[in-house]
Amino acid sequence: MKITDKSVVQFHYILKDETGVEIENSYANEPLAYLHGYKNMLVGVENALTGKETGDKFSVTLQPEEAYGERKEDAIQRVPVKHMQGLVSPSAKWKAGMTAVVNTDDGQRQVTVVKAGKFMVTVDINPPLAGKVLTFDLDVTDVREATAEEVEHGHAHGAGGHQH
Repeated sequence: MKITDKSVVQFHYILKDETGVEIENSYANEPLAYLHGYKNMLVGVENALTGKETGDKFSVTLQPEEAYGERKEDAIQRVPVKHMQGLVSPSAKWKAGMTAVVNTDDGQRQVTVVKAGKFMVTVDINPPLAGKVLTFDLDVTDVREATAEEVEHGHAHGAGGHQH
């Protein structure tokens, strides 16, 4: 079955930066699952997967606008320390360069610490990979028709997808 809208796609990936250095690798986990055509995936990855089928392995290089977007230099905010999540231990302190998770009205957002104080932290809210050219080595492991419930909910269910 070819990947089209309303397909549930499972795939593994290796993500590399523009110099070829590996950033992420999904092979140690279950394949990632998503509902194709519902904006649940980076636009460039979804476009590259369209028309592919189980067993296809290929690479795609994405410009920033097809991946995490361009960096916005003014995307800096101050956040109370109590709203930051992700320290390895209760006694650890936030330091510049560390990444954290902050809950927002739009859900969780990954941020990068620019400057840390005792009560407030200055964070860069750009996605960490914004502004970067990225290469994805993709390995399609399964393609199936989405269930009516998945289409209604707008995401894949089951292993690698959203669990209810």
